[in-house]
Amino acid sequence: MIASPDPAGVTRLERRRWPRESDQTDKAHACAPPALTPLLFSTASLEPVEQFAVWRSHLQPIAEVGLPDGVTPQDGFAAEHTAWNLGKMLLVRQCTDAYRYTRSAEKLRSSSIDHWYIGIPHRGNAWTEVDGHVVESSRDTVTFRSLGHPYRGRATDSEVTLLYLPYDLFADHAGMLVAANNSVFSGNYATLLIDYIGSVETRLPSLVASDLPKIVSTIRDMLVTCLAETAPSRQNGTNPQTLSTMERVHRYIHSNLGAQNLNPDSISRAMGISRTRLYQLFEASGGVLNYIRKKRLQDAYAALSDPINNQRILDIAEEAGFDVAANFTRAFIHEFGLNPSDVRKAAVGQPPAAVHDDASPTPTFEKWLRELGR
Repeated sequence: MIASPDPAGVTRLERRRWPRESDQTDKAHACAPPALTPLLFSTASLEPVEQFAVWRSHLQPIAEVGLPDGVTPQDGFAAEHTAWNLGKMLLVRQCTDAYRYTRSAEKLRSSSIDHWYIGIPHRGNAWTEVDGHVVESSRDTVTFRSLGHPYRGRATDSEVTLLYLPYDLFADHAGMLVAANNSVFSGNYATLLIDYIGSVETRLPSLVASDLPKIVSTIRDMLVTCLAETAPSRQNGTNPQTLSTMERVHRYIHSNLGAQNLNPDSISRAMGISRTRLYQLFEASGGVLNYIRKKRLQDAYAALSDPINNQRILDIAEEAGFDVAANFTRAFIHEFGLNPSDVRKAAVGQPPAAVHDDASPTPTFEKWLRELGR
């Protein structure tokens, strides 16, 4: 404040208004362009007989889908699937007719996608089985599941919000999340999570790039809180010490993924556990060596997809633990269905003769899933 005399000689205090930092931040935010362009999919414009086949192809990266008993492709299949890419999280709004779904062990062997995902039904129900245990998803609940583990189920006509989250986003809580696979939770924390995700959905058209990391972090922390709150009832007999060990081992592997001597012996010594115990912890992931191989190949894919990465493919292969280029190429093709050189060419704007959808510069749902979190 400053003092100034008025015409009558009486001193008055004047309040000087300074521009607030938040005002300037709001103006900068308002001038920033929206960060998100949704990926839209709908069967509405197709002939009824074609609709289900196109939907099945769209969902192919995640699961094999089928129609309910008594329903044929000639009956048509209404489906809408709108996805937003938040960088380390995909948010999807899906509205479909009833269908069945399966993510089989065979599917997992040919897929590098091992994300976690949550489902928030707004209409309809779904029943999903994992290892013989069936859970029901319904309105006002949150379903938590892993794409890295086989499952199967069915859904009625439904509308649902889905969030796909990369495995690495929860590396510090891997044990707890593995124990919580195929869980449904409700209550105050779940309601808060549902409300927050709903508020994010309504603001998707106006979000800017600087918003996205904070939103992802908030949803991550809220989900961890939900899981931790109900952990004792969802561990299915899993010893808490086992969960703690699993989390430590996952953190160690992710921190040392580039080390040449990363193997069961070195991990066992560093963690102070036996090789037998280590193998038990990674049994659901196809073994610890398979887990390390998948993570290294995913890093190699990210490096090859980066247009400013000038490393030779041979050098990237060696970083992924392959001394022989031919072995790297075979493993890469088996994991992603693509040749490493095709991914590199697509990244620098030189499309190969036959480009897989995943290597195309045009966004697709499968491409977003494969690159999530990289």
